[in-house]
This record gives sequence, structure tokens and C-alpha cells, in this order.
Amino acid sequence: MPRIVRGGLIQCANPINDESVPVAQVKKAALEAHLPFVEEAGKKGVQVLCLQEIFDGPYFCPGQSPRWYDAAEAIPGPTTAVFQELAKKHSMVIVVPLYEREQAGVYYNTAAVIDADGKFLGKYRKTHIPQVNPGFFEKFYFKPGNLGYPVFQTAYGKVGVYICYDRHFPEGARILGLHGAEIVLNPSATVAGTSQYLWKLEQPAHAVANGYFVGAINRVGTEAPWNIGKFYGSSYFVDPRGNFLATGTEDQSELVVADMNLDTIEEVRRVWQFYRDRRPDAYGDLVKDV
Repeated sequence: MPRIVRGGLIQCANPINDESVPVAQVKKAALEAHLPFVEEAGKKGVQVLCLQEIFDGPYFCPGQSPRWYDAAEAIPGPTTAVFQELAKKHSMVIVVPLYEREQAGVYYNTAAVIDADGKFLGKYRKTHIPQVNPGFFEKFYFKPGNLGYPVFQTAYGKVGVYICYDRHFPEGARILGLHGAEIVLNPSATVAGTSQYLWKLEQPAHAVANGYFVGAINRVGTEAPWNIGKFYGSSYFVDPRGNFLATGTEDQSELVVADMNLDTIEEVRRVWQFYRDRRPDAYGDLVKDV
């Protein structure tokens, strides 16, 4: 029997883009905007679901305001508890990207991974933190991740997570493959412009180079008061051959669904023996300071 896993990606416009509104209210509205898509995923039989980067609010990193530290919470914590119940209800693995507070003044860009029985499996913390002017002042908000590249054995397969800017770095994508990932999910917040042409280039390349499936998620719409550009959606699933299985629109909040045959991984790796032929003994320069 083929190992078919139905995946889902939620791309969603942020409902409140007003810095005069209390942070707790912003988070509540964003959560409520996502819940109908989670229910839709349940009705469509989605087994592995991923939300967008820091799903429960705007992408606030174009500014540098301590106000948004109030958006951070413990993981596991109140929001993961909500999704643990939803995961159990729908027998669905859910990846929930959140702003994490580890302790006072220590914050991470994190994704919680919840199994289909509602069990909290663990988390991935974004490794590569951009500081790009204009629009991406992430070092003001996040410490670099310190949990490495975990792969989570879920009810439906082995799932790894890479977050947004991480996708520009092939090293971590390879490590996820070496750790056994069958599906790698990349929740993002990226706008039209400089990097848009890379959106459908880099991650299919990771899928092909590493022989696994990739789900790439991007939010939609524009967000005041920053107005750094249009978040262009276009979330998608791609298989280990680089084929696009499903793609979202550029400007609509929606659930993107695709069926992934995990047996394809074995088929592809028997042809392209990248794991056999790689030469770690020759790669010392990769870890030298420049």
C-alpha cells in the first residue's frame, strides 16, 4: 500500500493591522481567523497541517518596538494548548509557528510540533536571523535558534521544520534530510520584490537535493503601519522530483491541500544517490570562519 499523506498549508491575511490595538486583542483576532481553516482541513482529511510564520499576528519585524515582546508566550503554553485539542479532535499533526518567550528578555521565532493525538512533540527555533534594512529587523526580536535541526516522528511520517529566512541556507536543509525528514515545512512571511523569484526556486531545489517533500507557506496581504510590501501567498507543496503538487493564490486567504506519496522518497533516492555519494570528509571549509 502506498504511504499517502494529505498535507495542508494555511496562508492567511492578518485581520488587525493597527498598533493602537492591544497585542492580546491582535493575537486573539488572528487565532480566530485561522480556526475556520483548521476546521476545513479537518473536513478535508488533512493529516499534516502547517500555519504561517508567527501566525497569530502581523509580521512586526519592519519596526523595532518593544510592544511586540508582549506577543511572545511560552511553548508549550496557551496557544499550543488550543492546537493540541484541535489536533486530537481531527487526528491531525499540526505545526504552529509562534513568538516564543523562554524567559524575561529571551525570545525566539519558533514552531511547535503537535502529534495527531494532541501530544506536544517538541519545537524548532529559527536558526538564521536576518537583519536587513529596510523591513527585516529580526535581531531586535529573536535570538538565533539553539535546538539544532530536530526531526519529529509523527503519526504520519517524519516531519522537519525550517522557518522563512532559513530557506536561503542549504546546510540546514541537508541536515534535516540526514536526520530522516520525509516532509519539511517552511512557514514564512515574505513580500514581493528582491527575493520573490527565489520563492519557487530554492525550496524545490532543497526537495530535489535531499529527496523529500517540502511545504512552503507564505501569508497574504499588506500590513500597516509598516507597509513594506505585499505578502504574496503562493504557498505550495513540492515533491522530491521538484514537481509542484498544489499552489495557493497570491492574494487570498486559503487552505492549500496536496496528497504526498512518501514511497516516492525511496524511488527517487534509488536513482539519485546523493546520500551515498556525498563527501563530508571534503567539506571542512563549510564550517570555517570567513
